[in-house]
This record gives sequence, structure tokens and C-alpha cells, in this order.
Amino acid sequence: MVDLNKIVQAKRTIAAFVHKTPFAFAPKLSEIYGAQIYLKNENLQRTGAYKIRGAYNKIAHLSEDEKSRGVIAASAGNHAQGVAMSAQKFGVRAIIVMPEATPLLKVSGTKALGAEIILKGDNFDEAYAYALEYAKENNLTFVHPFDDELVQAGQGTIALEMLEDVADLDYIIAPVGGGGLISGVASCAKQINPDIKIIAVGAKGAPAMHDSFVAKKAINSKSVRTIADGIAVRDTSEITLKHILESVDEFVQVDDEEVASAILYLLENQKIIVEGAGAVGVAALINHKFSFEEGAKIGIILSGGNIDVQMLNIIIEKGLIKSHRKMTINVTLVDKPGSLTKLTNVLRDANANIVKIDYDRFSTEIEYGDAQITITLETKGKAHQEEIAWALKSAGYDFKELF
Repeated sequence: MVDLNKIVQAKRTIAAFVHKTPFAFAPKLSEIYGAQIYLKNENLQRTGAYKIRGAYNKIAHLSEDEKSRGVIAASAGNHAQGVAMSAQKFGVRAIIVMPEATPLLKVSGTKALGAEIILKGDNFDEAYAYALEYAKENNLTFVHPFDDELVQAGQGTIALEMLEDVADLDYIIAPVGGGGLISGVASCAKQINPDIKIIAVGAKGAPAMHDSFVAKKAINSKSVRTIADGIAVRDTSEITLKHILESVDEFVQVDDEEVASAILYLLENQKIIVEGAGAVGVAALINHKFSFEEGAKIGIILSGGNIDVQMLNIIIEKGLIKSHRKMTINVTLVDKPGSLTKLTNVLRDANANIVKIDYDRFSTEIEYGDAQITITLETKGKAHQEEIAWALKSAGYDFKELF
């Protein structure tokens, strides 16, 4: 495990720069699941994620010579911003290698903190390999996102804060990618209270660490694909796997659909914006991936809030469709004055709010003299959509529901 004394020391090192984020009681989740649920809001951390804890602790411990030569890191975004802000604080040059598909929000956010950006590779592991080569060639200090005890100790300060606020926690739920966060958090929590249960949550689209935990040996993935880009790590770290095997009680997985639903749930019900990796703990809770006793005190780490706006929009739109609050229908009308008005009157009487209409006379799927109408509606649930369908059929309209 990561030495508790080093985590305590890290807390002192970062205290003047890194926020102590809220560890807030979640009444709605608690009522629904019969437990006392608390959310650790690292999405409100400086740079919008927990990564600054470990990055700052690492850079603070560099020698003056190492600082003068500069640092380099590989990251999908959050570690990048943590390193960039910490380096800026100490006046150190920072170069960040990011996968080419990194969301624009994270790239621009890192540039704004003064770092030099290199986009390289299809995933974290390819960016990481390039960064290691670049570090050797240019005599830079590599700041690892998880295979570094100073970084792990910095991340472990999250558990210290959680236990300061709720000393008798029964469970801590944490996301896992490379394993730096859970190495520090689990090590800290288990040394303070060996009876506390640590639940690791990974993305099904990035299964390496989960599979390694089950097999009790390092197993790498051939590829990764998940909306939880902050934990999209292809290869297993031998170092963090050892910590995880020592201190994690259970390792579960969630898929992208479950992650997206958790993001939308937190946005609507908790008024919290999180990224995919930040939502996996809540996704595991909502989808009953682990069991717990009634009334248990459960702390869930929301590791970051740096979600790309386009991705958030997709999640919201799909969520509205899944929850029957939006529907799109296709209707063929005779192309003459008044036809569209009659259709919209039926929809008006059914209390359906029209948000978009597309009027197409030229589709090859319709007869000459007809028009194909595609209408998107705001609705109030499944029963309301059934009422709309009945109203259209009763009025003689033959329609097709697209989604």
C-alpha cells in the first residue's frame, strides 16, 4: 500500500493550492437506495478534476535541477491540466502529450494554463509511449499519471478529506483507469479503517484493470472504447495492480449506456455536471453493481467534470428519447394548403409541443403531389406518447415513429 504518512505529508504539501472539495450528502439517492450516500465533488476541484492533487505533490518534490529542465506528461486531459497548472505555479516548463481524439475542452484548457501540447496516438497508451521517448531525447522529467508514489499519495488525500467529514464511512466507490486514484484512496482508507469496503468501478470498454484484478495478474486490452475517456487505459500497470489487489474488496464494471444515464441523472437530480469517468460510481450504484447493507454510509468519488459540450448534448438528447420526453414522427400529407395546419392542430389538441418540422416534397419514397413531414415533439412520458399516437390514428394519419 501507499504509506499513510506520505499521504498525510501530501495533504500538507498541497493544502495551500488545492481545494478541499465538498463531500455532500445526496438525499434523493439516499432515499431511493436505502443508504446514506455522500458525493465527493472533485468536479469542483481546480482544473475540474482530482488529478491536480497528485501532479502538484509530484512537482513540489522535484529538485531545482529537475524543475529547470522542465516536465512532460501523457494524458487524456485531466492529468494534463493538473500538471500544467502545477508547473505554472512553480514556473516550470510543461509539455503534454495527448491522444489525438482528446476533447477540445481539455486541449484548450491545458493550453490556457501555459503548457505546450503535442497530439499523438489513438489512445492514452500510444501518447504515453511517445512521451517517454520525448522525455529521454529532451532530458525532461516525466510526471506519470499513476505509476508514481508521490502522485498516488496526492490522490490519496481525497480519502483523508472524506474520512475527516464522515469518519464512519462503510464504503468508498472510486473510478479506475490506470489505478493511481484508487491506489492512493484505498491505501489511505484501509490503513485508517481496515473494515471499510473499497469498490473499484471500471468501464466495460476499457477492461484491462478489471480483468487483471479477476485473474490476479496483469492483462492488457487490445483496444479501448468508452465515453469515460478519463479511465480509457489500454494496458495494466503492475504497480497499481499490486495496490489494488492488496486493498480493493470488489471490482465492478459499467457500460457506456449506464454511464450516460448516470451523467444525466446527476445533471437533472443533483444539479452536478460530471464527465464519464466521474459518473461511473453513481452508474454502479444506480445499476445495482454491488450490494450493501441498509443504512450503510457510502462515499462516491465524482472524479471530474470536464465533459465535452458536444458529448453532453448527445447524452441529453438520447436521454430525452429514452425517457419518452422527445419523439420524432414521419407523416405523409397531400401537398396542398391547409394540410400541415390540420396535422399540427391534432398535435396541439394532444398537448404535444413541436420543436422541429421538416417539410420534404422531393423524397423518392412518396407519390407525386405528396409531401413527407418529419416532426420532432416534446412529450411528457410514455403514456403521453401513446395518447399522441392514438390521436393521429383517430384523425386518419398513417405515421411512422422514427425515435
